[in-house]
Amino acid sequence: MASIDIHDISVEFPLYHADSRSLKKTMFAVAAGRIGEDAKHRPCVSALRNITLSLSSGDRVGIIGSNGAGKTTLLRTMAGIYEPLRGQISICGAITALLDPSQGMNLELTGRENIRLRGLFNGLNPQQIDRLQADVTTFSELEQFLELPVRTYSSGMVVRLGFALATAIKPQILLMDEWILAGDASFMAKAKHRLETMVRGAEILVLSSHSPVIIMQWCNRVIWMEQGEVKADGTPEEILGAYLPPEQFAHAQAVASVAI
Repeated sequence: MASIDIHDISVEFPLYHADSRSLKKTMFAVAAGRIGEDAKHRPCVSALRNITLSLSSGDRVGIIGSNGAGKTTLLRTMAGIYEPLRGQISICGAITALLDPSQGMNLELTGRENIRLRGLFNGLNPQQIDRLQADVTTFSELEQFLELPVRTYSSGMVVRLGFALATAIKPQILLMDEWILAGDASFMAKAKHRLETMVRGAEILVLSSHSPVIIMQWCNRVIWMEQGEVKADGTPEEILGAYLPPEQFAHAQAVASVAI
């Protein structure tokens, strides 16, 4: 059974160039009340503060909040990209993190080399890697470009390869940031079924999104973050009803019910 247990974690980012007046002004404006000092007396931004959460199999969690609220930082901390300054995270289960189009890829390697590298990282045998390569090649429609370094790809091509790679292996725990929902229209129409199948197959889903419709369609629990802290945690109806203006909430409910 997959699970995520987070106990009292905090994440801080030092400001190494804090002597810049313009940087200070910007950071104070964006992160009011979140500038402090670390143990070495360097100015730092408090990105997450005293977060405690418990997620178990069957949880479909949407994370909402304004820009800078800590949504992506929380996802990256769950994925092991950021290490908490304080607190502990305990994770049981295989994780797939869809947090960045080029995440886990070496841009100097070719597309084909990145596919094989992903297979090796996931412990696949040669036959499984061959099947992975065939699946990613077919789905991404990038066969003629796979011998080129990824750094030469357009942003749309990177999204296609990153999406195909990330969704080719079924996870127990799926962490998603909203970039995955913002590809070009023709590709996302094709990708929708694959992504929904992956979401349904995961034991735990954690999704950061500004779209209340997506949250209502896919999630059974919503966490509202502000200023790096959990402001509220409950059902989509409870939290989105408090977070959104009444007319926007009613519209999202109507659209989500039709889509379902």
